[in-house]
Amino acid sequence: MLGPYQTESDRLISYKGNKVFEPVKKINKVRPSVSELEARCKHLKQEEMWSHIARINHHIYKAANQYFDEVGALFTPLPLTTRMISSPGAVYAGNAIDYTSDTCPITLKWFDLPQVAFLSESSQIYLEIALMQRQVYHVYSIYNSFRKEEADVTHLPEFHHIEYEGKVSQSENQQIAFGLLAKIIKELLNHNEADLLFFLNSNKLYELEELSTNINKIPVISYAEALEILSLETKDSKYQVFTTSNNWGMWEEVRITEIYGKPVSVTQFPLLEVPFYHAEVAGAEPKVAENMDLIWSGYREILGSGHRIRSKEALEAKAKLFQLPKEDYIPYLQTREFADYEETSGFGLGWERLVQGLLETPYIWSTVHFPRINDTLKP
Repeated sequence: MLGPYQTESDRLISYKGNKVFEPVKKINKVRPSVSELEARCKHLKQEEMWSHIARINHHIYKAANQYFDEVGALFTPLPLTTRMISSPGAVYAGNAIDYTSDTCPITLKWFDLPQVAFLSESSQIYLEIALMQRQVYHVYSIYNSFRKEEADVTHLPEFHHIEYEGKVSQSENQQIAFGLLAKIIKELLNHNEADLLFFLNSNKLYELEELSTNINKIPVISYAEALEILSLETKDSKYQVFTTSNNWGMWEEVRITEIYGKPVSVTQFPLLEVPFYHAEVAGAEPKVAENMDLIWSGYREILGSGHRIRSKEALEAKAKLFQLPKEDYIPYLQTREFADYEETSGFGLGWERLVQGLLETPYIWSTVHFPRINDTLKP
């Protein structure tokens, strides 16, 4: 199962094409066309593919809600404005980075308050807080997320997350995440075969069925193992350095799935190069996080997950290391003060990334009816 992208020896990436889109060389160099996006109303009227995507989106939403109901997760309405950013920077080589520099949140003025508000880039922190409710063990949300990043073929500054948090271990969390993905694929195959076949050949549907049936057979490797595989395969010495800086990006994600010929789960990333809330794997050296990214075959990460820091002391130490403004994060820090606090794990599934990977489209904005990019707010 491979597609939609393939790596080239010059570190560029090509798009293979599907039944709608022609192959594209150097796809990672393409940028969105403002004129194309501002003509979206006309395209919705003229291009048949949009109704197929609409039906696919509808059944993804239905499948997600049905699945979370089956596992006992409660839908939780959450704010889109916050002072608590879920991924506020990282620490490289002992140097703390300003707490908003990694996520680059989108800011706005909130009435007459002197501080700016941030548009939410993840529901994770609020889902954790929601688990403080008595006899509530699993929660989820399906919401917009915002990141001040320039759009490219796999990024949008506004996108949608399906996010889950539960009083479960990371192993259980991963099984719930894989179960959600299998549920979505099965529902699409049952209800949207014609919509999928508008983009894909029939053999691709067979591969999706195989994936949904064997979802728990996805290879799981550590980040250290991924670097070792890339080092041996490319003979590039940069992969001998245990860091994500400059050696883990689009090319590497696509390449690692090409080597395996299927989706790959990558675990245990460098502890100080991932969001602050991830728990540390006890006894690991170098220090790594108890987390996992799911890389879609021939594509990129579509799902990120992790176990949360367990104790108040560890969370406060991490908050200090990452230079979090304590006054903003008091509600989150308070969650670890309760004597009966139960450890949690959670994940976030990128909706548009999932659709792009499933349909093997070249550009993420070609899966979104009303995409938002950094150059325009139209339509």
